[in-house]
Amino acid sequence: MPALPLDEAGKYVAAAYLVFLTLIFVYVAIIGAKVSRIAREVDELLELEDREGEVDGRRASAHQGRDAQHPPQNAGLEAPRS
Repeated sequence: MPALPLDEAGKYVAAAYLVFLTLIFVYVAIIGAKVSRIAREVDELLELEDREGEVDGRRASAHQGRDAQHPPQNAGLEAPRS
C-alpha cells in the first residue's frame, strides 16, 4: 500500500511540479539578466575601443606631421659595426 492514497497524492504532485517550474522560471530570469548585462558591457567596451582607436588615429597623424617637421636627431647616422 502506498504512503498516501492515490486520490490525495495528486495534490502534492501538482504542488511539486509548480515549485519545480517556479524554480526553473526564476533561474531562467536570473540567467537572462546576466546575459543582458554582459551584452551591455560588451557594447560599452566596443564603443570604448572605437573611441580609443579614433584618439590613437589622431595622435598618430599628429605625430606624423610633427616627425616630418622635426626629423629624429640621429637621422643619417649609422650604427657602429663590430
